[in-house]
Amino acid sequence: MKTSYPQYVKLLEERLTPKRFRHSLNVMERAVELAKIHGADPQKAELAGLIHDIEKNSPPKILLQSLQKSGILLSDADWVSPQLWHAPCGYLYARDRLGIADGDVLNAIRYHTTGRAGMSLLEKVVYLADLTSADRDFSDVKEVRRLADRDLDAALFYSLQFIIGDLVRQGKPLQPDSLACYNEIALARAKAEEQRIMKGGSCYGK
Repeated sequence: MKTSYPQYVKLLEERLTPKRFRHSLNVMERAVELAKIHGADPQKAELAGLIHDIEKNSPPKILLQSLQKSGILLSDADWVSPQLWHAPCGYLYARDRLGIADGDVLNAIRYHTTGRAGMSLLEKVVYLADLTSADRDFSDVKEVRRLADRDLDAALFYSLQFIIGDLVRQGKPLQPDSLACYNEIALARAKAEEQRIMKGGSCYGK
């Protein structure tokens, strides 16, 4: 699989398990695909997709130390969810050790697990590329892929409904950025529906 960033491939092979390395290449490929469909920068999507999980296989103790030194403010839900730590730590690694300065690329790495309100086009592309890469096989992946090809916000909303609902069923804390992302889309959809109804006129008084 060709990439514009061969300097990072060897690094990823050294830092990741074979399965996670293949996933990273698949996300890179899917991110470029989605970027081309939706008008994001393919080269930035390729870079963020390739290195988004660069800290995924680092020990939690190392990730925790990195976060404590970083000054990044995490929510209580983040602190009790070690599976989320690799994303902000990946942001830090890309910024401080790889020298990547592009804020949009860095944020796409940082928020690829949770999303957030006000996501950029690139952030949405990378988030959904991670969910819909060729190696993903969860039950609704075909539907999320179909939606992602057509409408990034619809795909985001669908995936967040599933993720938040699953956390609620398990009695786990909800990550604030994910909730903010969900609410932003839900409110936009509610307002659009309200406008549609208003334009259509009310049945009352007729």
